Amino acid sequence: MLSVSGRKPASVVIEPIARTLTRLGLSPNTVTVAGTCITIAIVVTLIPLNHLVWAAIFSAIFSALDMVDGTMARMRGAGTQFGATLDATCDRLTDGALFGAITWWLIYTYHAHPSLIIASFVVLVTSQVISYVKARGEASGFTMVGGLIERPERLILALGGIGLTGLGVPYAIDIALWVLAVGSVYTVIQRLLMAAHSQEATQPSKPPAGAREFPHS
Repeated sequence: MLSVSGRKPASVVIEPIARTLTRLGLSPNTVTVAGTCITIAIVVTLIPLNHLVWAAIFSAIFSALDMVDGTMARMRGAGTQFGATLDATCDRLTDGALFGAITWWLIYTYHAHPSLIIASFVVLVTSQVISYVKARGEASGFTMVGGLIERPERLILALGGIGLTGLGVPYAIDIALWVLAVGSVYTVIQRLLMAAHSQEATQPSKPPAGAREFPHS
């Protein structure tokens, strides 16, 4: 939801940063890779070491580069297909690292109930599936805009949960993960229904490379 409605308010902060980085001669792809590497290093280091507040703050700051690189590309005229593929790949890596680190911390530091660990694994898996369904659907010609839990909501809830837990708020991460788990499963179903109800849903698909084709009966 926020990926659509939140871009305009965020542009007030993002656009000056994008202009500055462009003037420094940095490319959007460089910013994408740098933001990903830094964010992954932050979450896999600080979260397992129980530095939750700093992990939330620094991760939020560098995750904002996910919007900066796209803005830089548009300021240059247009983004590229490779840039979009790189950005989506880096997002998946960052999400995997974040929820992998949170799950590690739940097991070895928080000593969470097994049900909460399962919820964290559900979020880890569905965070990848949500994005895949959209990418695969759009590659098939479907229009798939929006969804209950998209990447901004996922980051806000996860980083808010660990940050508040670090500040001593009881059950903050528990609530965040259960909301994410239920909401993410719902979003997978929601996007599959978008695809199923699309006008292109019944169009024949191309067989995979090397597959035998059969005549229509």
